[in-house]
Amino acid sequence: MARRRRMGNGLAVLAGARPDVLEVAPGARAKFVALGGVLLSTGGLAVLSAAFAVHMALGVWWPLAVLIGLGWGVVIVNLDRMLLVGMAHDGSVKRNLLMAVPRVGLALVLGIVISTPLTLQIFHKEIDTEIVALQAEASDAYKKSLDADARFAGLPELREKVAEGQAVVASGGISAAELTPLQLQVTVAQVAYDAALTTQRELSAKAQCELDGTCGTGDAGTGEAYAQARRAADAQVDVVASMKADLDAAVAAVATGASRSVQQASADLETDRAELTRLTEQQTTLQAAFDATNSDNTGILIRLKALSALSHGDATMAAAHYLLALLFISIELLPVLMKMLLNFGPRSTYDRLTDLRDDGDLEIEQLQQSARVEVEQAQQELLVMAEKERVDRQKEQVLARRRARLAAAVAQRAEASLPAEPADAAEGPGRKPWDTGPIFDLARNAASRTVRTIRRRPDERVAERV
Repeated sequence: MARRRRMGNGLAVLAGARPDVLEVAPGARAKFVALGGVLLSTGGLAVLSAAFAVHMALGVWWPLAVLIGLGWGVVIVNLDRMLLVGMAHDGSVKRNLLMAVPRVGLALVLGIVISTPLTLQIFHKEIDTEIVALQAEASDAYKKSLDADARFAGLPELREKVAEGQAVVASGGISAAELTPLQLQVTVAQVAYDAALTTQRELSAKAQCELDGTCGTGDAGTGEAYAQARRAADAQVDVVASMKADLDAAVAAVATGASRSVQQASADLETDRAELTRLTEQQTTLQAAFDATNSDNTGILIRLKALSALSHGDATMAAAHYLLALLFISIELLPVLMKMLLNFGPRSTYDRLTDLRDDGDLEIEQLQQSARVEVEQAQQELLVMAEKERVDRQKEQVLARRRARLAAAVAQRAEASLPAEPADAAEGPGRKPWDTGPIFDLARNAASRTVRTIRRRPDERVAERV
């Protein structure tokens, strides 16, 4: 029972209650104990949230993450306690609202910060699946950016050039683009040769037909018709020979060009292959490095992106996400909302006693301050009086020294003005009427008394030291 009471007192103090007032107004204890329990609940959520956040963002070892979470929980409890303690009861609704609005805003921010890691942890399976898709999209986007990069902009043309060179080498140079006009000439020459050869065969066949009498005039033998047909056939033989020479020249030109193209293609192919290999390896290295970093990107930022993507793509997921976040935010807002609602109600006995204690403490402090002021004034007056007495004594001493100097001066002038008297007269029992001895005696006595008066007494020296 005593242990439970001590725990309750601790919770009440955590909620901002004053133990001295609770002893007089025990009815308010339950309210503050409940507020303290709510503060501990928000602190517990903050501990879990920070532990999950640190583990997700930094991959920290779980025991260390829990220790960091405990530190964050203490900070959150302290902030919530500050919000509660700062909201004193006020009869004005307007002032209560003005005090509550910034505190509710701060509590809302804290609630969002605390609820986010917890929400991510609850939906971690769905988020892990979405992260894989996001990583694939990021890899494809990076590959496209590499293809568009100025360093690798010539790779497609370089690949085509290497393929063409390989084709030229494989074909013996026949497939080279610069041989296309020569090949066209070969084709034309081949067509002309074929046509001339066909004509020559037709003419030879016609001449033979005239000789046999199977066509033409129908008269067999070497007549005029046969002779003409033979001359035409023999003339076409020269034409065929000319077309054959042109065809052979075109074929020779193609062969020469093909040999030259093979040599040029072989030389260019080595350079192009080396450049293609270098650029391809560089692009592959960059892509591999990005893929390695991308696959390790499982921190809190990409999880937030995955959760946002899931919420936009699925209405059920969005509803569950927002309701869960609202639950955690409401728990964080609960202490401030409860304190605000209590302030809107009538003043309780605890509030009145608190005001009385505060007013009493203020009055006592004012009385003590007034007493301290009066004592200080009296001490200052005593110091002023003592200083005045010391100054007066110094004035008296100065005046005494001045009178002593004047008396000494008078005595010296009197001695100087008297004539020297005989020795026997000075030793005589009687004095003459003009004898000035008593005057000198009076001057000496006055000087001695003056010197004695300027000496400080012991009590005066003590007073000056004080």
